[in-house]
Amino acid sequence: MQTQGQGHRQGRSHGPRRRPGPTGRRRQPTRPLHLPAPRRSLRALTRTPLPRLSAKRALDLALGSALLVLAAPLLAAAALTLAAQRGSGGVLTRSTRLGADGRPFVLRSLRTRRLRLHVISRLPHVVRGELSLVGPAPLAPGDVRARPAGARDWRRELKPGLTGLAQIRHRSALPWDEPDLLDQHYAEHHRPGLDLAILAEALGAPLYRAARSLAGHGKADLSDTDHRRPGYRTAE
Repeated sequence: MQTQGQGHRQGRSHGPRRRPGPTGRRRQPTRPLHLPAPRRSLRALTRTPLPRLSAKRALDLALGSALLVLAAPLLAAAALTLAAQRGSGGVLTRSTRLGADGRPFVLRSLRTRRLRLHVISRLPHVVRGELSLVGPAPLAPGDVRARPAGARDWRRELKPGLTGLAQIRHRSALPWDEPDLLDQHYAEHHRPGLDLAILAEALGAPLYRAARSLAGHGKADLSDTDHRRPGYRTAE
């Protein structure tokens, strides 16, 4: 016959005993690891795929950067000369133009047209992606040519360019010389090979005209008029 104390001790012995931990406290659940904000941003950036550059943008970025490095000394000298001539009048012009998708941006150019430096000074816009090396002329927001003329608004599909098919053909004797038609033709058929051909003609034509001008001056210095003897008559 069991005593009351023995029964009480047997009832307490049922079930596994919970042993206290080393410190005698219950173990806390593990918390999730929180990364600092810069590291979280870096991890999110590495998970996001980078946008793929098109062939046209890759050409603009590579060739535009190279041309800007080569032209930087000339542009700096021209800016210093303009600053000395104009004083506080400023060396840059600023005007609002429409880019791709109709987005406006401020176009900055040197206040000179010698050696087409006003066009070359726009190369930073090409590197930033606001302009392209080749494309339609940049239009002001109020220009009527910026309005879509048909079902396809091809001007919004392309960035404006430093030069283009219409710019190099505006003095051509071809019957098809409408700038809008030429720009539309370029918008429908543009490719890197066509861009390189337009750039070659845009750079080669001024050099050719400069060479002809120098050759013409040389011939003028050796003209017959400068060497005629006194009393010379064409009837002889």
